[in-house]
Amino acid sequence: MLREQAGKSVLDLTTTAATPAELYRELQASHALTFPATLLRVSINERYVTMESPLQPGDRVVFIPPVAGG
Repeated sequence: MLREQAGKSVLDLTTTAATPAELYRELQASHALTFPATLLRVSINERYVTMESPLQPGDRVVFIPPVAGG
């Protein structure tokens, strides 16, 4: 869903965001993402973290929406 809204599967960008929460707010504004941040999981460099974890230069951040299956 996030890939479809952003129109890309990968974004390489420079940001001043200090946390994933700040980064997601930036992405919501720049890419019209409508998915609520409260429903997302986030990973930094392939480790699950909180939305308030600190970001470092070069981090790979992945926002993961909930998945459903049967």
